This record gives sequence, C-alpha cells and structure tokens, in this order.
Amino acid sequence: MSESLSPFTKEQLLPQEEKLEVFKRKGELYIGIPKETDYQEKRVCLTPDAVSALVSNGHKVLLESGAGEGASFSDKDYSEAGAKITKDTAKVFACPMILKVEPPSIEQIKLINPQAILISALQIKTQCKKYFETLAAKRVTALAFEFIRDDDGSYPAVRSLSEIAGTASVLIASELLSNNKESNGLMLGNISGVPPIEVVIIGAGTVSEFASRSAIGLGANVKIFDNSITKLRRIQTNLGRPLYTSTIQPKNLTKALKRCDVVIGAVRGTNRSPVVISESMVENMKKRSIIIDVSIDMGGCFETSEVTSHDKPTFIKHGVIHYCVPNIPARYSRTASVSLSNIFTPYLLKIAEDGGLENSLRFDKGLKNGLYFYHGILTSKPVADWFDLDCSDINLLIF
Repeated sequence: MSESLSPFTKEQLLPQEEKLEVFKRKGELYIGIPKETDYQEKRVCLTPDAVSALVSNGHKVLLESGAGEGASFSDKDYSEAGAKITKDTAKVFACPMILKVEPPSIEQIKLINPQAILISALQIKTQCKKYFETLAAKRVTALAFEFIRDDDGSYPAVRSLSEIAGTASVLIASELLSNNKESNGLMLGNISGVPPIEVVIIGAGTVSEFASRSAIGLGANVKIFDNSITKLRRIQTNLGRPLYTSTIQPKNLTKALKRCDVVIGAVRGTNRSPVVISESMVENMKKRSIIIDVSIDMGGCFETSEVTSHDKPTFIKHGVIHYCVPNIPARYSRTASVSLSNIFTPYLLKIAEDGGLENSLRFDKGLKNGLYFYHGILTSKPVADWFDLDCSDINLLIF
C-alpha cells in the first residue's frame, strides 16, 4: 500500500512506548443521603453499621435529618456511626455522590451539582422525557441499582427486594385470612384434622420461590403455574421437594383457582406484566378468598387489579379480597433497608478502592450494566428507545 493511501501517518506507524498501569490511588467518597420524599417510601440506602464501615475507611457521609426514621434508625444512631447530620436538603444534594432509594424528582435534580454521581432506582416506567433531559443538562453520571449485575449474572438488588416481597405476600395473606369483617377467619397453618389452606402462585421466579417457601413452612398446599419448564424445575430444586407445578393451561388454572383460598400473582414481562387471570376466572373464585398481586407495579397480572396504597391496601371485587400495593418491601422498611445496605456497602468500598467510579466501570461489567448516564451522555439503549432519545455506547466512552 502506498504511503498516501495509508490511514496512518509515518509517526503513528513507529513503535510506541508501552503504557503500564500505575498504582491505583484509593479514592475518598463524599456521600449524601437525602430523606426520601416519595409517597409511603420509608427505606434508607445505608444503615448506621454501613455508615460506620465507610467512615472507618476514610469516607464522609452527610445525612439529611430524619432520613432513617422510617426504618427506625435515629439521627443519633447515624451521628454515633460517624455521619454528619444536616437539615439543609440542598446541602445534601450538593454532595459529589448522592445515594437514594427512589429516583430524585426533577426539582431535586436541579439541586444536584454538575458532574455529580447519582446512585438510585431508575423505575423507567414512571419517568418522563424531561427527567432525562434535566439529568443530561447537569452532566450527571447516574447508576440504576436495579440493573447492577452480580458475577453470576443475577441482579442483587432486584433479587433481594423480590425475596422480601415473596415472603411478605404470604404474611399479608395470612393476616387478611384471619378474623376481620371481610375474611373467612382461616389460619394459614397446618392444624391436625383441619384441611390445609390452598395457595396458588402464578409465576416461578424469586418472588414465587420465597412465597412458596413461606407458605409450605406454614403448612399450606402450594400449586405453582408458569409457562417456563426450566423455571418450574429450578423452583422445585431450590425448595428441595416435589410440589404441584403446571404450565399455564386455562383448564388446570381455572380448577385450581376455584379451590384455592389465596392466589399470589408474580409474573413479570418486558414492558408490562401479562394479564394471566381474567375477570371471569376471578368471578368463579371462593367468596372472601385473597388475591395478592405482586406484579401490580408493572400493571398487574389479574384483570380485576387496581393500584392500592399501604393506607388502604385492599378492595373487594366479585366477593374476592384484592391486595394490590405496588411497593410491598416498604411495608418492612427496616428489613428492606438492611438488605439494600448490604448490597450498596461492598460496591461503595470497591469504587473507592479502585480509585473512583470511572476505574470501577472499566473493570466491572456488572456495575457498568447499571450505568444509564455518563457525564450527561445517555448510555442506556432501553431508555433511549423508550423515550426516543440519542444514546452512546459506554464502551466507546470508557477505555
């Protein structure tokens, strides 16, 4: 090839000095934890024990006064762990790194300093285009914790909250079955000489696994329906026992619904949960039986489902009690906070050990999977497709 046609200059073709990685300097994190303002959100990202671990490693934590109260952690607990407490919300949002459970509102984004790092949930289905445009204007680097992957390919935050939601769904059903004005006064337990409660679970994911574990532990008869044979096989293996499993066939499902006392819906979809249980199926269920729709945050898998809140969690339709609260883990705010804190703390310590988020993103593919903004550049294709925005490949931005 002649020199004029070559895409490289003569100097570029000469051998270059090898660039060796210099010793990574440990970074110091300055983390702001604002108080959650979303309706009925009582969780907090870090417990006092986690704050203590971070502070003892040379990091700083600024907590908005009252941020841990919903999870029964006082300002004094955090102060003794080494956090600084302030009542100034703007001061917390001015920190170089902000840690939240719920995504910040557009008003809160305006308080964030340019080039800050935001770690929170994204909840793509609840966002609008302006939310991402406001983040871009601030040149923020943002991570969605529900998309962060573990080494084994699982999503630790999603799994952790699904475990809570699964166990909680059975505890809530047990409470609703017990004697009150609306229920049948049944006990979700194995009592000698009394036929056990029939529980039907739609879906065979993490929520279903933990719901099944809890229901079986209490002595209920459990039937699981899912169209994935692999998932049904895996749930039996994880539970370590044979149990009734079936693909979602209308005849078998209708028969099981007519006999059951509790049905738990835990089916996920890519955009919206598929409606598996029709209104006519609900009409044929026992009077005062219980529906717990864990999929309600993605639209619900029962045709009769309507979103409810922790203040008024149930309604009755066709004589069946419906529980359709989208944020079940917030009901157990302390357990959920400890669980989230256990996930965040190792990641934060590793980011500091690597010398900052940029270095961590270079080597940790799982962490990179959670990134949706990099210095104001959108890097998430699902977000770009959903809101018709331009996005760039993160691998072209970080070398």
